[in-house]
Amino acid sequence: MTRLTGRRFSVLIAVAAVIIPLCSCSGSSATRAASHPAKERKSAPDFTLRDANGSLVKLSDYRGKVVLLNFWATWCGPCTLEIPWFIDFEQQFKSKGFEVVGVSMDEEGWTAVKPYIAQHKMNYRVLLGDDSVGELYGGVDSLPTSFIIDRDGKIASVHVGLAEKNEYIDEIENLLGAKQARSSGSSVRHVPAALVGGAAK
Repeated sequence: MTRLTGRRFSVLIAVAAVIIPLCSCSGSSATRAASHPAKERKSAPDFTLRDANGSLVKLSDYRGKVVLLNFWATWCGPCTLEIPWFIDFEQQFKSKGFEVVGVSMDEEGWTAVKPYIAQHKMNYRVLLGDDSVGELYGGVDSLPTSFIIDRDGKIASVHVGLAEKNEYIDEIENLLGAKQARSSGSSVRHVPAALVGGAAK
């Protein structure tokens, strides 16, 4: 067995430091996605969580708006890549009736999350999640996991893993353009309805 020199070992460690965070958050190396025609959509399970200011926030408070509900964590590499997109979406679409809601699944709680919010200048509401909320949405076994919710509070699409920015934009614009979210679905790859887990009709 060939022994690694100090230089080669350092290079391998550096490469691993980049690759592992990008791969370890998701249960799949590729994004899994599902879109649902309006008549087949299920209601997004309601929940009540606290934001960084300690205020109680209900998902149902956002009824009438298109919502990007993002489950994430500070240690998740792909989540870090998506956050600048979500900041842009909040700026671009907020005036049209759109909101990003981030649900942090960090076990360290606000000790880890609050400095991260400040560092990344996150302009959308971040809530602190827990296992019970994750179970409502099918377990959320992989991060990031995002749900696009229409104005009626129903799940229009689901993304497990790192999605493409333009894919999000297309879905958001389609829902904002339909007052009652009458979209007939897009050409997103379909996966079993079990992805939405506890979402009940």
